[in-house]
Amino acid sequence: MAGRVTRARDVTVAEIGEDALVSRLVGLLPSTGRGVVAGPGDDCAVLRPGRSGWYDLFKTDCIVEGVHFLRETKPEKIGWKAMARVVSDIAAMGGLPGSAVVTLLLPPDWPVAAAEGIYRGIAKVARIFGVNVVGGETSAAAQAMLSVSMTGRVERDHCVLRSGGRAGDVLFVTGRLGGSLKGKHLTFEPRLAEARWLAEKWKPRAMMDLSDGLAKDLPRLAEASGVGFQVDPDTVPRTRGCTLAEALGDGEDYELLLAMASNVAGELEKAWKRKFSRLPLTRIGRLCPVVEKSTPLEGSGWEHFRK
Repeated sequence: MAGRVTRARDVTVAEIGEDALVSRLVGLLPSTGRGVVAGPGDDCAVLRPGRSGWYDLFKTDCIVEGVHFLRETKPEKIGWKAMARVVSDIAAMGGLPGSAVVTLLLPPDWPVAAAEGIYRGIAKVARIFGVNVVGGETSAAAQAMLSVSMTGRVERDHCVLRSGGRAGDVLFVTGRLGGSLKGKHLTFEPRLAEARWLAEKWKPRAMMDLSDGLAKDLPRLAEASGVGFQVDPDTVPRTRGCTLAEALGDGEDYELLLAMASNVAGELEKAWKRKFSRLPLTRIGRLCPVVEKSTPLEGSGWEHFRK
C-alpha cells in the first residue's frame, strides 16, 4: 500500500537486507571509548595497545538456538546472555572487559525486530560493564547463533588462573547455584566487581566462573592445579527450590569458584560480608593432595557433545 510505514516487526531480515540490518543494529550500540581508533565499518577494528604492566585477555564464546536458547526466548535476553557470558569469563581472570566483535547468524525468516532486540540486550551489557562493541558480522543460517569475541586486560599482579590452587586451600563459591534450567541462565549478572575486588585485595590462588556446573567445573580447576578436592555437599548454596543435583549439575550459574589460602579464608569471609552483604560467599570444601580421594559430586554438569 502506497505511503505505508514499514515497522521493524513487520519485516524479516531477508526483506531488509544485510547492510540495512547492520546499520540498524550498530545504531543501537553505545559510542565507543577513547581506546578505539576505528570501530564498526572497517575491515578490522583498530585498538590502541594496552599499558605496560598489564596482560591482554581475549575470549570468544557463542550461543546457539536449540542449545542455549529457544526460538521463543525474548530477544533482549538472548543478547544479554551472549555478551554477559564473555564478561563473566573476563571477570574470572580478575580482569576488565575491553572491546568486542559480534557475529550474528539468523534464519532469513527471523523478524528484524527480533534482531534489534538481541542487540538491545548486547548494548545493555556493554553500557553496564564498559564494553566497546567495535564490529562483527551477520549471515544467514539454518538456525540462529550469536558469537561474541572480546578483549580484556588485567594487571599482571592481579591475574588469577585456574592452575594456582594448592592442597589445603579453602574452596568458596559466590551466590547460589542451580536454577538455570528454570530461566536463570538468561538473567544472571557477571560477577565483575566482585572478581576485581578479590583479585586486587585478596588474590585467590585459583578462580573460574561456573559455566558448566560445579560438578563439571570444580574437577577442571583441581586438575589444572594438580590437586584433588573435598566438598561437603550440605554446604553447597542452592537457589530456592533447587535440589542438590540441580545445584551441582544444571550449569550456567556464572558464579565464581575460588581457592583461597587457608590462613586468610576467615578474614576474607568477614571482609566479604562488609563489602557484598547481599551476595553470599560460601565455604564449600578444600583442595587436597591427589593421593586423597576426591568427593563424588552428584550430577555430571553440562557436556555439549553428550547425547
